[in-house]
Amino acid sequence: MKIKLLTLALLLSFLNCSFADHHQPNFVVIFCDDLGYGDLRAFGNPTIKTPHLDRMAEEGQKWTQFYSADPICTPSRAGLLTGRYPIRSGMTSAARGVLFPDSSGGLPQEEVTIAEVLKQKNYATAAVGKWHLGHLPQHLPMTQGFDSYYGIPYSNDMAKIKGAPNYREGAEDPDYYPDFNDFDVPLMENDKDIEKPADQNTISKRYTERAVKFIEDNKENPFFLYLAHSMPHIPLFASEDFRGNSIRGLFGDVIEEIDWSVGQVLDTLRKLDLDEKTIVLFTSDNGPWLSFKTHGGSAGPLRAGKGTNFEGGQRVPTIFWAPGRFPPGVVDQMGSTIDMLATLASLSGTKAPSDRKMDSYDLSPLLLGTGVSPRQEFFYWNTGQLNGVRSGPWKLHTEQREAVNYSRRIKLEKPELYNLEKDISEAYNVADEHPEIVASLLQMLEKHKEHTADSLPEQLGARIPGFKYQR
Repeated sequence: MKIKLLTLALLLSFLNCSFADHHQPNFVVIFCDDLGYGDLRAFGNPTIKTPHLDRMAEEGQKWTQFYSADPICTPSRAGLLTGRYPIRSGMTSAARGVLFPDSSGGLPQEEVTIAEVLKQKNYATAAVGKWHLGHLPQHLPMTQGFDSYYGIPYSNDMAKIKGAPNYREGAEDPDYYPDFNDFDVPLMENDKDIEKPADQNTISKRYTERAVKFIEDNKENPFFLYLAHSMPHIPLFASEDFRGNSIRGLFGDVIEEIDWSVGQVLDTLRKLDLDEKTIVLFTSDNGPWLSFKTHGGSAGPLRAGKGTNFEGGQRVPTIFWAPGRFPPGVVDQMGSTIDMLATLASLSGTKAPSDRKMDSYDLSPLLLGTGVSPRQEFFYWNTGQLNGVRSGPWKLHTEQREAVNYSRRIKLEKPELYNLEKDISEAYNVADEHPEIVASLLQMLEKHKEHTADSLPEQLGARIPGFKYQR
């Protein structure tokens, strides 16, 4: 009798495993705006309470050396969704850097996004939140593989009303609260403006409600949800339930509401028994906007922040969560948002584009605990210019940006070299002690440049997308 019961149990176990193995995994990418490496408790913040993200990190994988594709908004989003350095798609600019409300361009139709890759297996797809890859009809998410869109199409500080108070002066006070009417940004539903100006007091809450509804509506189908929060990019807004709660001030209120939002998404997956069928990524588009003082975040032990190629500009807090699929723990190997296309393609059984140069590595062996990260190098682009490279523990800078006012370039008399395993803060330049490593990394930069563009970045143009399209 016991043998029969054991046989039956093994059979049921096999059937359950077989079902799990053949079920197309759902994917949720939660992408914050200007969230720094030191802004979450799981990454060392001592005052901001993030219990849902703490639990997510405990149950999942906390990646400590994960990079955004670029240190500013538009190009970093292009890199995430296409699996390519943004210079290849023209989503970077030597002049303005990002798209603005008066920009006519956007992500070229020739680019293939994660959403389009997953459509090979009939995934339901939704973009909720900040897009910033073109606000005109021909550049909205529905032209790039998404079934629907709900959100603010560019940065929430754009289209500032003339004569409105100077937010930079208000940011001297950690509790200064702006008026959403000072920013004439639209809230869009698909290709229509449904609210202008968007009431940003409730924007994080409404993004969350829309994300939860999409999950509930697609519980029977494989789905891809791209939830790109507008926060904590300035101006900072939080709903009444969170305003004034954090001892960190308004910035802390905003992060704690994002943490609540993550909790709502994960709780919905648990409630619908989708937690073991869903892979969730939480990360940021770049580092903190330091010039806004207490209204900007923290890079923790990392140097500088948004807009720079220092670690504080591009190494971002990252958590992968997939109960029953990914073994929990801390991952100290390299990865990047650029790697998401190849990784999600691998995990879903779809195919990444093969007709163009891809920069995306498949991280699934490391995520699944069966191998190591194939990413051993990372190239640091900034406003159309190649400024550095990391290979193993070594990082070379050929040009830098000022830590706070990142629009100011700092010309280096000679390259600077840092060992990131021994000097996480990039405080000690060791180029003179290792000339052979400097020479090797300079050679890597030149080779990458040769395979990326036909001319120097300054000659590629100053508008978006005005660069030569790189297949």
